[in-house]
Amino acid sequence: KKCSSTRGSGVTSWGGATRGRPLEESPEFWRSQAQRTLQAALDRTPNTNVAKNIVLFLGDGMGITTYTAARILKGQLQNQSGEETVTNMDTFPYVGLAKTYSVDFQIPDSAATATAYLCGVKTNLNTIGVSAAARNGVCRSQKGNEVTSILRWAKDAGKAVGIVTTTRVQHATPATSYAHSASRKWYSDADLPASARTNNCTDIASQLLSNTDIDVIIGGGRKYMTPRGTRDPEYPRDYSSRGRRKDGRHLIQEWQSLKAGKVAHYVWNKTDFDAVDPETTDYLMALFEPGDMHFDLERDPLMDPSIAETTEKAIRILSRNPNGFFLLVEGGRIDQAHHAGRGSMALHEAVALDRAVGKALELTNEEETLIVVTADHSHPLVINGYPFRGNSILGKSPLWASDMMPFTTLMYGNGPGNKMEGGKRPDIRKVDTKTSGYVQLAAVPLKSATHGGEDVVILARGPMAHLLQGVHEQSYIAHAMAYAACVGTDRRHCAARPARSDILQSVQWLLHIWFIQASLVQCSFKLMNNCILSVLYSVTEI
Repeated sequence: KKCSSTRGSGVTSWGGATRGRPLEESPEFWRSQAQRTLQAALDRTPNTNVAKNIVLFLGDGMGITTYTAARILKGQLQNQSGEETVTNMDTFPYVGLAKTYSVDFQIPDSAATATAYLCGVKTNLNTIGVSAAARNGVCRSQKGNEVTSILRWAKDAGKAVGIVTTTRVQHATPATSYAHSASRKWYSDADLPASARTNNCTDIASQLLSNTDIDVIIGGGRKYMTPRGTRDPEYPRDYSSRGRRKDGRHLIQEWQSLKAGKVAHYVWNKTDFDAVDPETTDYLMALFEPGDMHFDLERDPLMDPSIAETTEKAIRILSRNPNGFFLLVEGGRIDQAHHAGRGSMALHEAVALDRAVGKALELTNEEETLIVVTADHSHPLVINGYPFRGNSILGKSPLWASDMMPFTTLMYGNGPGNKMEGGKRPDIRKVDTKTSGYVQLAAVPLKSATHGGEDVVILARGPMAHLLQGVHEQSYIAHAMAYAACVGTDRRHCAARPARSDILQSVQWLLHIWFIQASLVQCSFKLMNNCILSVLYSVTEI
C-alpha cells in the first residue's frame, strides 16, 4: 500500500496506522479526557434565570455532516489533524435535535422551516410568516393566517431587535422574522404576480419597514429597496444590480425619514460601517450588496465586513437597550454553496459562522444571554471512503472505486457534480479538489442540489438552555426561547423567575449594608459625623 502523508498534522499513515501520536496510543489519554468531560457534566446545573438577551444563530443548510466537516476543516486550517478540533459551537453544554419536515413536504425549504423555529408553527413549503392554512403563491389565502415571530414578541416586550445575514435581508430566513407572505419569492413589488397585487398583498421589502420597528438590519438586498433603474452605488454600470421597484418607492430613503430625530445610519460599505459608533447609534441599516453578500472566501475585506464583524456591531448596538435584545444571525450562504455542489465554499461559510458564534460568546454573559445555534435543514452531503486520520476533508479517499479511479471524501447524493465522460465518471487524479470552485462528485445529475431531510442539531447555552435537550419538532424552538426570555403570550411562569439584574441588585444592596456596618465600626467617636458622611459618600460611588 502507498504511504500517505496527512495534511498539516505531521503524521504519516501507512495502511491506516497512525505514527507520531503517542498520547492517543495511551488508554489513559482517553480515560482522563472522558473523566474531565464527565466531571463538567456532573458540575453543570440548569440556569433558570430569565434571559435578558437571545442570540439565534441559523446555519442555513448546516446539516450534521456539514457541521462535522466544518469542524475538521477549521482544525486543518490551523495546521491540525482536524477531527479532534473543538469549535465554538462544540462548547455549548446542551444539545438536541429538530425534526425539519414541513406540513406538506417530507423535506422542507428555508421558508417553511424559518416559520417553524421563529414563529412556533409549522407551515407549507415556500411560505413565510403564515400558517399551513395559507397556500404557496396564493395571496388571498394568507389573509387572516398570519403568524408573528419571536422577533416581534421581543420588540413588543420592549427589547431591541436585529437581523444579520449573509444573504439579502429579504431572503427566506430573515424575512420570516418580520414579514407575512404566501411566497418567499415576492422580494419586491416587481416580483408580485397580478393576482397578488389585485388582492393587496405587499412585497417583503416593503414589510421590512412597515411591520416591526427593527433596530439593526444587516445584509444584502439593496436593489429590492430602490426604484427601477436606480444605479447601484458600488456597481453603477451593472444593469442587474440596479433598483427593481415598479412603485417608485425608495425604501432606504423612507427608512431614513422614519428615523428622523434618532441616531440612525444607513451604510453600504465597510468604511462607513466601521465608522458607526455603537455606543451612540439607535438604528443601523447596512446593505452591502444589491443581492446576496459574497461568499466569505470571495469577499473583499475592504468593502464587505465578515459575519463575525457584523455580529459584533449588532450586539454592541442592541446591548444599549436596558431591557435586552433579540438578534437573529444567519449564515445563509452555506446553503447556496451546497446547492452549487461547492463543498469547500460551504464549509468555509460554516467556519465563518463559527467565528461569529465565538464573537457572541465573547461579548455576552452566559448568566443573562441565551445563545442558540441550529440549522433549518440539511443537504445530501456525505463524508465517505475511509480516509486516513488528518486527510484533507476536501481531498480524495485513499481507496479507489471499482472503476480504478479515486473519489472525493465529500460527495453529494445529487447535484451538478454528476458529469459523465463517455459513460464514465471523470478522472480526478490530477484535479485539485481543494479549491473553492471545485464541484464535488454527485450521484444523481441535477442543476442544483436538493435539501436533505434528516434532523438538524440544536445547540444551546445560557438561561433555560436545558429546555432544548432532546428530540423536538422544529416549531418547539421558538416556544423554548420565548419561555426563556418571558416574551410572547404565555408569561404565567415569569413572576416566579427573577431576572439576573434583580438578583444582582439584591446582592449589591447587601454588600452596601455590610460596607456601612464595617466602616462605622472603624469610626472614632470624635470624628463620627465626618466619618459617617465619608461612608455615605463612598456608598454612592459603589
